Amino acid sequence: MRVVLMGYQTWGHRTLQALLESAHEVVLVVTHPKSDHAYEKIWDDSVADLAAQHGVPVVIKNRPDDELTSHVVAAKADVIVATNWRTWIPPEIFTAARLGTLNVHDSLLPAYAGFAPLLWALINGEKEVGVTAHMMDGDLDAGDIVLQWAVPVEDTDTTTDLFHKTVKMFGPITIEGLAQIQSGRTDWAKQDRAKASFFHKRSVEDSRIDWTWPAEEIERLVRAQSDPYPNAFTIHNGQKLRVTKARVSDRRYGGTPGRVFIRERDGVVIVAGADARRGHNHGLAITEVRTEDGTRLPALEYFASMGGYLG
Repeated sequence: MRVVLMGYQTWGHRTLQALLESAHEVVLVVTHPKSDHAYEKIWDDSVADLAAQHGVPVVIKNRPDDELTSHVVAAKADVIVATNWRTWIPPEIFTAARLGTLNVHDSLLPAYAGFAPLLWALINGEKEVGVTAHMMDGDLDAGDIVLQWAVPVEDTDTTTDLFHKTVKMFGPITIEGLAQIQSGRTDWAKQDRAKASFFHKRSVEDSRIDWTWPAEEIERLVRAQSDPYPNAFTIHNGQKLRVTKARVSDRRYGGTPGRVFIRERDGVVIVAGADARRGHNHGLAITEVRTEDGTRLPALEYFASMGGYLG
């Protein structure tokens, strides 16, 4: 089939590579320009460079416009594949191909539509993450599901671990999805919109630790924001302090959320939880930090004395 790819970053790169290695003909690639956004600089393999290496025409756009629409229509594609495209695609584009548009999204839709699904899923303690290939319609990430593949989330997984587990699915699920479409099937699974959730793009401010959260949730935030992502952070003595490694404390501690309380094994326990005053909660045992100048330190070395607050 003649395929137009609208893709960006490593997700789009892996998808394009699979398409180039398949029996399909990639007739046009559309991608975004490189970005300085903290999250978009992490997994940033260039879709444009890969397309150029294989002689595929490339259009670079921040968002769809009349010029892009004309390029897509002129390509006379059988199907459009969209993956990690960062803005809404209008009907005049997603219906331009004879068989429609297959969107590939790294969540188990209808949950975690929108942005940064792996980060949000890890923070929220989901037991599975995955990839969904669905037919695009007028609502973002809401179209009928062609294929959906899941992988488990382990207790020690970081977002980087989940990225590697899921990104390798993008090429295979795209090729299998196209095979299903090419076969003439149209009996796709409807999404249950009552179970849908939609998440915004993360910013650095979303990494700020709220010490009224339970320690278990803060520990997941630390793992979700581990390198190369902008680390979870707090404020100590007026300076930003990044928390790079932490665990839930062995014992339960009471007091005021954010209190630098006590040494426990390899960490320093910070009181956590909105109801910490009752003494029923575990704290967050910070084991490693990064200071404003980028220096990594064991928490036992950084916190020379107990007392004071993180806020």
